[in-house]
Amino acid sequence: MAIELRERRDDDVMVDINTTPLIDVMLVLLIMLIITIPIQTHAVKLDMPRDNPPPVLVQPEIVNLDIDFDGTISWNGTVVPDRATLEQYLTAAAQKDPQPEIHLAPNKLVKYSYVAMVLAEAQRLGVVKIGLVGAENFME
Repeated sequence: MAIELRERRDDDVMVDINTTPLIDVMLVLLIMLIITIPIQTHAVKLDMPRDNPPPVLVQPEIVNLDIDFDGTISWNGTVVPDRATLEQYLTAAAQKDPQPEIHLAPNKLVKYSYVAMVLAEAQRLGVVKIGLVGAENFME
């Protein structure tokens, strides 16, 4: 096998293209293009809420419903004489807008049947804002 070694002479024509200057020019043009793009095209357009004041919250009326140890029920300190009167009070409370908050505070010694009766009546008549007050007394 004979390998021909050709020596390169100065008068030979170079066939390869030198791409390094071309790449440098392209990178400079790309950087100039990125810099000159307007900033507005990079912005994200959002529909921001208008500056409206929050609505005034109406504080609901608070009704204290106490059940004494012997089953006596009192509505805001007034003794409720019978179950029909309790139904009238609860119906009136259920129809108000907004409904009053009923704070049910049973005595520690009251039978559960009295408390269950009041809760059942409130549920049946549509009272939804009712809560037990003083439940920490029953944690013993």
